[in-house]
Amino acid sequence: MDKNTQPQQNLTFQKEVTQGLSDFPKHLSSKYFYDQKGDKLFQEIMAMPTYYLTGCEFEILSSHTKTIGELFRDRENGLDLIELGAGDGKKTKVLLKYMTENNFNFVYKPIDISENAVELLTNNLATEMPTLSVDAEVGEYFEVLERLKGFNKRKKVIMVLGSNIGNLKHPKAIEFLTKLKDAMLPDDLLFMGFDQKKEPQTILNAYNDAEGITAAFNKNILTRINRELGGNFNLDKFKHWEVYDPETGTAKSFLVATEPMEITIEKLKLTVQFDQWETIHTEISQKYDDKIVQWLAAESGLEIDSSYTDEQEFYKNYVFRKA
Repeated sequence: MDKNTQPQQNLTFQKEVTQGLSDFPKHLSSKYFYDQKGDKLFQEIMAMPTYYLTGCEFEILSSHTKTIGELFRDRENGLDLIELGAGDGKKTKVLLKYMTENNFNFVYKPIDISENAVELLTNNLATEMPTLSVDAEVGEYFEVLERLKGFNKRKKVIMVLGSNIGNLKHPKAIEFLTKLKDAMLPDDLLFMGFDQKKEPQTILNAYNDAEGITAAFNKNILTRINRELGGNFNLDKFKHWEVYDPETGTAKSFLVATEPMEITIEKLKLTVQFDQWETIHTEISQKYDDKIVQWLAAESGLEIDSSYTDEQEFYKNYVFRKA
C-alpha cells in the first residue's frame, strides 16, 4: 500500500471542503463519508433490510458464480482482477473463492479511497484465502485510472460493484467509463453494478432508514471536518433529507441546517454562514434501466457483452467490452 497518498488526500480534502462550502448551493462529496467510523456505518447500512442493493448484488454473484468466473478466466496467461471501491469485499469473496478453488492464475488488486477498508480487507483475505495473491492500493478512481494503462501484459478484468457508478452524474459517468475504456485492451472486461429504476418508495426507503444510520453516515463528513480541519459543526442542528426523482432516476441526499448559524473551520481559516433550511448536497445515487446503460456505454466507446440480474430485477451487473 502506498503511504505517500495520505498527504495528497489531505490536501484534496481541504481544497474540496473549502470549495464546496463556499459555493452556492453548498455541496460536499460523498467520498469523504469514509473513514474508520464511516466504513463501520456503511457496513451497518449494507446489513439493513431496506438497503436492498447489497443483498441483490450478492444474490447475482452467488447464483451466477461459475458463469461469471469462467467469463473472467484466461487459461494461457492468467489475469489481473482489479476492483475499484472494494470496501469490505463481502460480495467479491464469492468470486475470489471460486477462482482460487478452480485453479485460476490471477492477482486480485482491490483499490479503495479508505485506507482502513483496504487494510481490513487485506488482513481478512490473508486469513480466509491464504493462497490468494493480493496487491491492494489506497486511491481514488480517477487517479488510479492512469495507472491501469500499465496493466497491459495480460487480460485484466475491472470490477466496480455496489452501483458506485451511481455516485456520478451522467456526464461524469461517461468521462469515467471512457477512461476505463481507454485503459482496456480488446480482451479485457469491465464488470459493473447498476441499481435499476423501481418503485420510488423502495428507493427512498433505502436511503432514509428509520434507524438513522444513513443520517449518521452522511453527517460523518461533518465529524471529519470537525476532527481533521478544526471545524465546529453541531451535528444535531443538521437534518438528513432524501429526495428521489423518478423521471431522471436521481436520488439525492442533503444535510439541512435547522437554524441560522456561523461555522468556523480553523485549519482552512474559513467562516461559513448558514441560513435556516439551507442545504449541503452530499450524495447522488443514480438509478438506471437498460436504455440508459446502453446509451452510457455507446457514449463511452463500450458495448454490453452480457448482464445478470436478481430475482426481483432490482439490480443488474453488466459486462462490457471495448467497442
